[in-house]
Amino acid sequence: MTAPLSRHNADESLLHSQGYAQELHRGLSLWSSFSVGFATVSPVVGIYSVMSLGAMSAGPSWVWIVPLCLALQLLVALVYAELASQYPLAGGCYQWVKRLAGDRWAWFTGFMYLASALASLTTVAYLGGFWLWLFFTGAPPSANAQVFSGAVLLLLGLGVNLFGINPLKYFVNAGIIAEAIASIGIGVLLLLFFRNHSLSLVFEGLSSTQGSEGSYLSGFLTAMAVGGWAFLGFDACSQVSEETADARTSTPRAILRSMILVGLTVMLTAFAVTLSYTDTAGMVSGQVIDPVTPAVVDAFGAWSERPFVGIVLVAFIACIVSVQTYIGRAVFGMARDSMLPASAVLRRVDKRKVPFAAMVFSTLFASFGLALGLNATAVGTLIAFGSGGFFVVFLIVVTCALLARLSGKWKAEPGTFTLGRWGILVNFAAFFWLVFESINVAWPRESLAPPGAPWFQVWAVILVFSILAVLGLIYMFRAKPYLRADALLRTE
Repeated sequence: MTAPLSRHNADESLLHSQGYAQELHRGLSLWSSFSVGFATVSPVVGIYSVMSLGAMSAGPSWVWIVPLCLALQLLVALVYAELASQYPLAGGCYQWVKRLAGDRWAWFTGFMYLASALASLTTVAYLGGFWLWLFFTGAPPSANAQVFSGAVLLLLGLGVNLFGINPLKYFVNAGIIAEAIASIGIGVLLLLFFRNHSLSLVFEGLSSTQGSEGSYLSGFLTAMAVGGWAFLGFDACSQVSEETADARTSTPRAILRSMILVGLTVMLTAFAVTLSYTDTAGMVSGQVIDPVTPAVVDAFGAWSERPFVGIVLVAFIACIVSVQTYIGRAVFGMARDSMLPASAVLRRVDKRKVPFAAMVFSTLFASFGLALGLNATAVGTLIAFGSGGFFVVFLIVVTCALLARLSGKWKAEPGTFTLGRWGILVNFAAFFWLVFESINVAWPRESLAPPGAPWFQVWAVILVFSILAVLGLIYMFRAKPYLRADALLRTE
């Protein structure tokens, strides 16, 4: 009993040294923290987001984009893991930028992070609504039915979160089991017993595609933009740091393990479905939006469709629960510093040690966003921004870390996860990757928008980010929330 007690005391002492009291329940193990990250990144959600668009952009050879994006995003995850080890605090990137670059940049980073995360929550709930309706009715939903189903999933996720950290662990674990079956188990079976193409298929270049914008380079860049979408959410582990035992060690491990395992799982599924699906031409031309389910049904028979839909639905539910969890902690982390409107309410923790108001707030905002699902153009804009916004936030955090290293302000404490002498090289590489990918994801491409989409959907990332940035800066300079944070710090 001595070791767990000492770790618990060390966690609380570290939190007190940063100016905070232990308000949340520190009940997550390394496995549970990893589970939150794994369920948030979600191989099932990721593969459904990227597979069709990737194939349309680069043909069957799109699968090689997955390991490339994994390796490059892993650079970002390494920087995040180092920061999470030094500052294992609820609020994640907001807390890190606060200590590296000051309260003003921290507020702006936290604001953009919340906007991107809420857009992501709405998107996952909207996409999950399709599977919920399909599971219970056997038919694809109408626009109204999909929005309604998405709202049901948000309420379910909120209910799970409000019961505390222990029920959350069970739901997330169920999601991992579903992910393992839907991605790893089925992927291995497809590769071993139901492959319909030779490996040479995945070496076919862009000359065989009809969906690219006319050249090998443009198709490759589009596929890179799409591939990056599959590796968002690994930072969820950092948001639950104050609920993780031995957070300084467990959180960086959870970040890296969730990223690597999700990446390998997405890679396996991408290769398995591409090599087993018979209608390759339909997938490349964009006529087949969902090649995964037909590949499973063709391989295992019609009986497998409903169980497979159920497994995918469980994975989506776990993803929604996890996303709600980390958004609630991000809101709590900023409200605790009086950085948000109504901070006095948003930072309250109930008897179950859950940031109740923050959880309700995030669910309500995501529910309002679901109404955009009644219009395909509007929801497309939301999805595009939700992806692009995260890369801009990644870039801000990695840039602040790089500047701190170059200026000599970076001080890795003994006993924490550190990259050592490789830190500056990894940070530089992550910075250049994020500059490239932020521009690449934001680049206006008609090929990633529905046919006939209006200009503002094509320019969604740049347009929405610019509007939010202007609104955020106006609020920051008028309301000066960073001054409230300074005053709060001086009184404690």
